[in-house]
Amino acid sequence: MFRTRLLSGIVLVITALILIITGGKVLLFGLMAISIIGLYELYRVFQMERSVLGMAGYIGTVVYYANLGFPFLPDFEIFVLGFLILLMAVYVLSFPKYRAEQVFAGFIGVFYVAVMLSCVYQARELPAGNYIVWLIFLCSWGCDTCAYCVGVLIGKHKMAPRLSPKKSVEGAAGGIIGTVLLTILYGFVFQKQMGLSWENIFILSGITAAGGVISMIGDLTASAIKRNYDVKDYGTLIPGHGGILDRFDSVIFTAPIIYYLARFLVLS
Repeated sequence: MFRTRLLSGIVLVITALILIITGGKVLLFGLMAISIIGLYELYRVFQMERSVLGMAGYIGTVVYYANLGFPFLPDFEIFVLGFLILLMAVYVLSFPKYRAEQVFAGFIGVFYVAVMLSCVYQARELPAGNYIVWLIFLCSWGCDTCAYCVGVLIGKHKMAPRLSPKKSVEGAAGGIIGTVLLTILYGFVFQKQMGLSWENIFILSGITAAGGVISMIGDLTASAIKRNYDVKDYGTLIPGHGGILDRFDSVIFTAPIIYYLARFLVLS
């Protein structure tokens, strides 16, 4: 199991490196594919992954990413309202095939998976985005790793015993502190390339600290959904890790935080 987990983790990292270093439309459509797979995994929890309602969600994801790369909608609200009306049309025209909770899951799922994950692409498109974007992964995966190490060493007080019994308050604190230290180190190494002052670097460390907290919420959110529906893993796409949502649960929440805070606090 460890060998399988290690090998699939290496493949995952290499894939992420290729997509993010290349950037542009390669990253955009790569994220679109990842989002559709993640959405399929989420819809499977609600038993709608191969339904007309699910297809509406996949179409909404494609339209969203296409508009992000090749803008054709004058306002984002048009997409939101159009997608909602599409789902409601499927709901009422096929009534009583779908339950209301499935319709709500269909709507929220696109924003939970596709829209939030697209912030990786939007962060990559920022000035110095080829450096800023890595803070998303440093924040989510770095916080997770630091939290795990500290939790194993000194963790005593359970943070969310009913959701994730192995997570501790000490581990959470260690994850956030570790993320801040990693960000300062990262900012120091690439200070010239990113065009940052020391003040900007400390602002970034504060941003990633907030992102670390949010990443834990993302992790626990994915766990809560699985607990509600008695699901062990969202999928089996990544051997030893589960599905896309099992591996990207914290990234999904961290990406918007890093993107918007870096955009308005550091690069404004």
